[in-house]
Amino acid sequence: MDLVIDVGNTLKKVAVFTEDSKMLSLFKVKNIEITLLEDIFSKYSIKRTIISTVSVLSEDIINWLENNTDLVNLKHSSKFPIEITYSNPETLGTDRISNAVGANALFPDKNVLSIMAGTCLVADFVNSNNEYLGGSISPGLKMRFSALKQYTARLPLIEVEKIDFLTGKSTQESILSGVINGIVFEIEGIIDAYSKRYSDLKIIFSGGDSELLGNYIKKTIFAAQNPILLGLHKILQFNASEKKIY
Repeated sequence: MDLVIDVGNTLKKVAVFTEDSKMLSLFKVKNIEITLLEDIFSKYSIKRTIISTVSVLSEDIINWLENNTDLVNLKHSSKFPIEITYSNPETLGTDRISNAVGANALFPDKNVLSIMAGTCLVADFVNSNNEYLGGSISPGLKMRFSALKQYTARLPLIEVEKIDFLTGKSTQESILSGVINGIVFEIEGIIDAYSKRYSDLKIIFSGGDSELLGNYIKKTIFAAQNPILLGLHKILQFNASEKKIY
């Protein structure tokens, strides 16, 4: 079995996959502890591990994994099952690469747009030739609320909540309408723009805020729980089959 670790800006995810890419267990934590890894390794026969990080993972954890499994620390120089055509791949987050690979695994040989609503709102596009072309990044939901508080003198910090209105009748409602409706309009606008350029476009929607925002999106979307984790496992398998990681 394989261990997949995704170190994000907010949470760290640790997942156990079978050879056929079925996820058996998923842990979402703020910090990865050796005790967690010991517990996982006591329950599953882990042979290989892959790590993707856009944040920081302690050297103790990395050393422990190196001593107990065949470890792949994902880099831009790694090999991928899709072609990366990004103009400066050295600046491309491994989470975005993994997201693109996961999207391609779900819809191979299709035009697919994978949108993640998390700390940032990220869209990644893979065409029907299995080429990753790039995408877009903008502030995520909570970042937009925080920015209104941080960059104004009097606007309050508003907590995220569901709304059913367009016109805010108070400052709080106006902020909720502006942020939530605004990000929904942005998502739908991105989908419309890609749909006009690419036929038979598949849309994947994921991320921590996808459940909330999905209630407002009127486009046809495929709600995927963990395309990044799936992509990481596919990258691990690809490198192992090509004998590029040992």
